[in-house]
Amino acid sequence: MMKQFSLLLTLLFLCACKQPEARKPISVKSGSFIDVSVKRNKELLAKEEAEILRRIALDSTINYKASESGFWYYYNTKTEIDSLKTPGFGDIINFNYHVKDLNGVPIYSKEEIKTQTYAMDQQELFTGLREGLKLMKSGETVTFIFPSQKAYGYYGDQNKIGSNLPIICEVTVNSITPNQSN
Repeated sequence: MMKQFSLLLTLLFLCACKQPEARKPISVKSGSFIDVSVKRNKELLAKEEAEILRRIALDSTINYKASESGFWYYYNTKTEIDSLKTPGFGDIINFNYHVKDLNGVPIYSKEEIKTQTYAMDQQELFTGLREGLKLMKSGETVTFIFPSQKAYGYYGDQNKIGSNLPIICEVTVNSITPNQSN
């Protein structure tokens, strides 16, 4: 009886020590969703850019510049003083701005937004405005046209700016205080 018991115990021990087996996936996913999303976003950007360029062409009195970052702008007030610098990392920028849609309909007024103080590249700010501020000097006013990907994108601002909405921002830099640690 003891031999049978030890044989049974040995068999149980050997069966319990088997190597784990890899589980097979239930379903295989492909990258098709990403491919469709990329295609949709490229089409959306092309449509927005076409509309922006059409609006720029309608206003031949203004000389718009295309930025390397993918938005358009022109100077309402330009400072020609070379001693003034554009902001660098950590500089404190005091500015005002207001937001309109492409038809010129106000979304946010300067009074609603109020004067902003921003530490360059150290605080949250939508991509287009952050990149636009880097082009400006103290005392300048610039009008920017941002496609939705440079503005508030797919989600909007969850308030007045809707999904995939290109915007126009008129920005005035009141002052730039250099970062003391630079």
